[in-house]
Amino acid sequence: MRKYDVVRGERRRAQLVMVVAVLALVAGRICEVTSREGDTAFCSANDRSRWCTIASLVEHGTYAIDDVISIQGDQPNRRPWDSIDKVRHVGADGQLHFYSSKPTLLPTMVAGIYYVVNKMSGLKMTEHPIYVPRLILLLLNLPVLAVLLLSMLASIEMVGASDFARRLAMAAICFGTMTTPFAISLNNHLIAASATSLTLMIYLFVSERRRDDILGPVFHPRVLPWAAAGLSAAFAVANELPALSMFVLWLGLFTAMVRRSFLPFMMASLTVAIGVFGTNWVAHQSWATPYAHRGIGEAIETLVVNEVSLESDLPPWGSDAPYQRLQGPLREQLNQSESIDNTDTVDARRLRSSGYELIVRQDRQQTDGTGSSVTSQFHLAESADADAIRWTLSQWNDWYDYPGSHWRKETRPGVDAGEPNRMRYVFHATFGYYGLFSLTPLWILVPIGWATGIRHGPAETRRLVAAIAITSVVVFAFYIARPEIDRNYGGVSVCLRWMIWLAPLWLFCIVDEMSALAESRAGRAILLVLFALGVFSVATSLDTPWQSPWPMRFASFLGWLG
Repeated sequence: MRKYDVVRGERRRAQLVMVVAVLALVAGRICEVTSREGDTAFCSANDRSRWCTIASLVEHGTYAIDDVISIQGDQPNRRPWDSIDKVRHVGADGQLHFYSSKPTLLPTMVAGIYYVVNKMSGLKMTEHPIYVPRLILLLLNLPVLAVLLLSMLASIEMVGASDFARRLAMAAICFGTMTTPFAISLNNHLIAASATSLTLMIYLFVSERRRDDILGPVFHPRVLPWAAAGLSAAFAVANELPALSMFVLWLGLFTAMVRRSFLPFMMASLTVAIGVFGTNWVAHQSWATPYAHRGIGEAIETLVVNEVSLESDLPPWGSDAPYQRLQGPLREQLNQSESIDNTDTVDARRLRSSGYELIVRQDRQQTDGTGSSVTSQFHLAESADADAIRWTLSQWNDWYDYPGSHWRKETRPGVDAGEPNRMRYVFHATFGYYGLFSLTPLWILVPIGWATGIRHGPAETRRLVAAIAITSVVVFAFYIARPEIDRNYGGVSVCLRWMIWLAPLWLFCIVDEMSALAESRAGRAILLVLFALGVFSVATSLDTPWQSPWPMRFASFLGWLG
């Protein structure tokens, strides 16, 4: 046996010990995960929103979550299933219902796991909201995390780096990046990272097999690796929409390697797309996700009326006080409108002091022919005109705007209100409270890895590193360019969670840089310090990923935050 085979065998055994250790660590944390109040295994509104859909699908056969979020807890006025991450719109039955605002494919798939658990054990999640979710998390997150770690192990082994660098890279993906804290909660970020890692492994495997053959590229798979890559790349997009940029580049990378990979790659990804849009249509009767329903819908009719009156004064702008009844000529004209015939209620919700802008929402009740009540929603807005006041009647399309909604611009609290200063946002997203580099200092090597990887190595690897660099910059720029209301670092979470899915790609890019640094004693010391700081960040987040990052918590303790 050759010496390097002995070293590789020892290294792989050590790496497998790391994998087993982190899986056991996560399993133990899952078995202890509990809400702050101690009555569920839900960590935040984010995962609670998905759990509501899962429970409702299996126990009530619907995506509507009204029955679940209304469950009362043991404490007064406590509704342990309710979540701010919900929308309201008219369902297939013609009634207003609440739904989770999260994409539907993942909860639908997890509902399949819950269905099996329910049928085999007879346990209902709504009756046992601590132990049933924990069991489902064990059945879901542990295999997903194992795929992430084992595929990264294989990818690291295919990089021509030193033994020290390979061991440290494996330790980093296990204990030193912010993917691990998200393994104890139901979320899309861990799954997207795992799918990305699997796609990376497939690309490196095929590239190595074709490149290492002495007689040339004799490895000619027909379907399997290309279909698997398309499936995993598309599934990453289904869980992290910005991964669409990398999906396009993955398609180009595989096609550039082998042209015939295009068709199986696309056909496999199409199955994921069918699942995404199909489940969304069944849930919402719309091809667009709830995230896209945030504004005014299609204009229906324009009314010209100069006089409007109300039964009483409107509540303050943004108030959740009861709606006020609209009176006067506008009400009469709406009653005569063919667009909303048989109007029963027209309620004014809010008034701006400047510009006389009045926004009203109308819910129409009528009979659909079967004796049941049907609700229609419209949006009515006033705009000043030179000769008269024009009122535009539109379809109601803001699913996030309902009484008590957390997501109204004027009532969003804390970090959800958005960061008004864009440069401050850039700082805290990189070196500040939510910083990529402050929380995982090993990522400081990533730009260096891009610069080196694009210039050196086989053509397939150079193209891959360039694609990773392009995607990373595009995705980061996308979030920085968002309007103020969306500049919230991903809400209350332990890191800039929207970028977690890129962790496997970034780690791949820095293995060679770690190998170069490890050639000197000082370099190894620097690497160990960077790694240790990342482990520290992970350790401060293992109770729940849905909390502020440790630098922000510490700054709050010191009184630095206003």
